Amino acid sequence: MIKSFEHVGMVTGDMDRSLAFYRDLLGLRLHLRKTMANGTEVAFLDTAGGMLEIFAPSGGARLASDLPPATAGVLHITFLVESVDESFAKLEAAGVEIKERPRPAVNSEVLDRVAFLRDPDGIVVEIAERRHELDRS
Repeated sequence: MIKSFEHVGMVTGDMDRSLAFYRDLLGLRLHLRKTMANGTEVAFLDTAGGMLEIFAPSGGARLASDLPPATAGVLHITFLVESVDESFAKLEAAGVEIKERPRPAVNSEVLDRVAFLRDPDGIVVEIAERRHELDRS
């Protein structure tokens, strides 16, 4: 039935600011950027395992708020990196807001190390290293 994961859609208040984060800092590849008939900008960024679709309404958008406990929804988006510590250091040096510093993963059966940051709109982004025996590359 399902062939693969395709994309996650999100909203930003500023497309250039989001591209500076996801493309320039995290290294995602810009696949498409255009303005729709209603003035909303849209961009697709290739994550090497799916796409990140970003919408920027012409009137801007409010910052994201964290999902309250025991509330259904998306908690964070996660990107697999070679080294959490090296990636974290680069993002911290660039002034990215830190939510949680690098640490061993709670779900150690799948992931080895994780860290949590916020994108420019306050969306929680996790960077993670996979346990070597589970690498699918």
